Amino acid sequence: MRGEESGLRLICDSAVLVEGGDGLRFEVVWRGEKAAAFAVRQGGRVYAYFNRCAHVPMELDWNPGKFRDLSGLYLICATHGALYLPENGHCIAGPCKGRFLEKLPVEERDGKVYVNTSKAI
Repeated sequence: MRGEESGLRLICDSAVLVEGGDGLRFEVVWRGEKAAAFAVRQGGRVYAYFNRCAHVPMELDWNPGKFRDLSGLYLICATHGALYLPENGHCIAGPCKGRFLEKLPVEERDGKVYVNTSKAI
């Protein structure tokens, strides 16, 4: 099986996600519901999360794709100021310190990035 039938859905070409750069917003149907999500590249790998703060379920980005703080090292919630590590979604500062963003499984191959909706995390 390929594509939607196997649970894989194309998010973007790999080149769209630049190391330490903006994230890419996308929507996913997860557990029967449509949800906002995003992907970023950090340490040469792609990571994807639902686009909602672990404190209060508000979208993180202050402008579409703007998920990073001024240093470019962390993901930040524009509403609450919570800081998250891009590589695992762990909140290291802010009102939800110690909690995590909800991760989505992604695969990168042949110059493309896919979300795998058949794998529950």
